[in-house]
Amino acid sequence: MIKRYLALTRIGIMRVIQWRGSLLITFAGNIVYLLIIYNIWRAIYSSSPAETVNGMTFTDTMVYLVLAMTIFNVLNIFIVWIMGEDIRSGQMVLDLIKPMSFRSYTFFSTLGGNIVQFFVVFVPTFIIVNIITGGAIAIGLNIFFFLISLFLAMIIFFFIEFAVGTLCFYTESVWGINIVKETMVLLLSGAMIPIAFFPAGFRNVVNYLPFQAIYNTPLRILTEEKMPLNNILQMLFVQLIWVAVFYIAGGLFWNISIKRITVNGG
Repeated sequence: MIKRYLALTRIGIMRVIQWRGSLLITFAGNIVYLLIIYNIWRAIYSSSPAETVNGMTFTDTMVYLVLAMTIFNVLNIFIVWIMGEDIRSGQMVLDLIKPMSFRSYTFFSTLGGNIVQFFVVFVPTFIIVNIITGGAIAIGLNIFFFLISLFLAMIIFFFIEFAVGTLCFYTESVWGINIVKETMVLLLSGAMIPIAFFPAGFRNVVNYLPFQAIYNTPLRILTEEKMPLNNILQMLFVQLIWVAVFYIAGGLFWNISIKRITVNGG
């Protein structure tokens, strides 16, 4: 079984590598985003009488937001669009008869894309950001815990994507569903605006939602150099809880929804 998963991942890597132009565009887009974020938040902090706003300096904010968008590019592999198209075209029927659960098949098929995006997009952006900020991000044990957290974040994001893709059994409005999903995830996860800038009441609500475990958790582990080990382990444990919740709930939702399959009028 492991060989099958590795084979699917390898195929996913080869498929993404074929689209080198797309990878370069994504990386270039990150650089442009870095410049835009720099100028916007430089203006915001310039108008503030204090160097620190909501516990974050200008450098902290810039690093957080640029890396958050980079992680978004690493995680976002268009599962909703793929599932929606497979349902409309009838390809879903062929995938369902494979000797492997469809959810596992989809996860490992797209894992290769995550790996390639990480090395081609995230790593270079991380290096550039660290150079520009004069080494604002510490290099140490935090990198190890960050990679664990990022992998858990990837699983949580996948389960959310898969659940939204499953909704395609009930509606043909893939575009609308996906836009709503992306807006909610980016806003409530702190990817667009750091959670530290949210009003206190709203911030307390967001901290109990799964979205903050996708971006905020790995980024805090990466950027907060003096975070106690107990806090890091607690944050990783919360991510594990969300993985378990989505695994069970998503599996039940899939088993119910698969009975409604009606591809190509079937």
